[in-house]
Amino acid sequence: MRRGVLHLIAGTAVALALASPAVAQKKYDTGAPDTEIKIGQTVPFSGPASAYAGIGKTQAAYMRMINEQGGINGRKVNLIQYDDAYSPPKAVEQVRKLVESDEVLLTFQIIGTPSNAAVQKYLNSKKVPQLLAATGASKFTDPKNFPWTMGFNPNYQSEGRIYGQYILKNHPNAKIGILYQNDDLGRDYLTGLKEALGGKAATMIVAEASYELTDPTIDSQIVKLKAAGADLLYDASTPKFAAQAIKKAADLGWKPVHILDINASPVSATLKPAGLDISKDIISTNYGKDPGDPQWKDDPGIKAYFAFMDKYYPEGDKLNTVNTYGYSTAELLVHILKQCGDDLTRENIMKQATSLKNFSGSLSLPGMVTNTSPTDYRINKQMQMMKFNGERWELFGPIIEDAGPAG
Repeated sequence: MRRGVLHLIAGTAVALALASPAVAQKKYDTGAPDTEIKIGQTVPFSGPASAYAGIGKTQAAYMRMINEQGGINGRKVNLIQYDDAYSPPKAVEQVRKLVESDEVLLTFQIIGTPSNAAVQKYLNSKKVPQLLAATGASKFTDPKNFPWTMGFNPNYQSEGRIYGQYILKNHPNAKIGILYQNDDLGRDYLTGLKEALGGKAATMIVAEASYELTDPTIDSQIVKLKAAGADLLYDASTPKFAAQAIKKAADLGWKPVHILDINASPVSATLKPAGLDISKDIISTNYGKDPGDPQWKDDPGIKAYFAFMDKYYPEGDKLNTVNTYGYSTAELLVHILKQCGDDLTRENIMKQATSLKNFSGSLSLPGMVTNTSPTDYRINKQMQMMKFNGERWELFGPIIEDAGPAG
């Protein structure tokens, strides 16, 4: 009898030993103990792109909300933010600090093409996720060469192709003047437009003018484009310079068809500083709900966003789409980390981020979903055109999904 009991006890112990790892084995990498998830980012709280500072402030507020609700799978989020002033050398310095001193699990939403480009090779060499990078440059959706980097924004080349299709259909005889930021952002928009225009690019584009982030103004560039006889301004810039372009065109009495890239479309950051009256009829594109659009006043997602802003970021401008962007990116990050469960390894984070199936954020336009794969890292491939009516953006036309190359 005693031998039978001992045998039973021994057998049970073996069974438990075998079962326990399968039931509750936890896997961690640096930055993810039992109690927290350490995440790092750089934000242009100062400098030429400080209009985007609200993104980081909204994301920090979102993580405060998540922590107040108990965290992610019981772990509190520790979001470490540094100001890189939209300066690539500063971004390199701060990201190295995040990885080597703060020992973050991943970087999240590093803001801007120049900053992300400066740290991409470093983060990939360290196998640290550069997750949901705040840029749409094509080099940030290139899993073959940079498997640890995943951009959030619509691919700039994809967006450029959309504008090119729109121009060919609605302004086939346009004389196009191009203003672009002289970096990956601007050059990708230029490439996408020319791809869509195809053989017509050479005759339709009458002038190109680039600017540097350090330039105080872009007045001379706008004068050049007007003098070239352009009647359509293709503006691939960021809020500060887009506002300058709108004002200078008005000062010159120049009224071209004005197509503005999505990065410079926030009303509060670009159009208000430029002047709402002179911004009327500008065309852009979007993939998220505009909190200032009355059609969404009863939308559950917008209502939840307003309640969040009132409680966690009351000093923020609820109608600024910079802040809805920060909210949406934080929401997606939390979704990915929840999917990781107790396997908080960097490898699993990338696995979950690159296997999203029909994810629809609470502020996504109706009908838009996100699907990713190990060979297609693009988060946002669907867009809809919009026009500014002097007070707000109005969506028009169908949802367009870019079928171009993933990289």
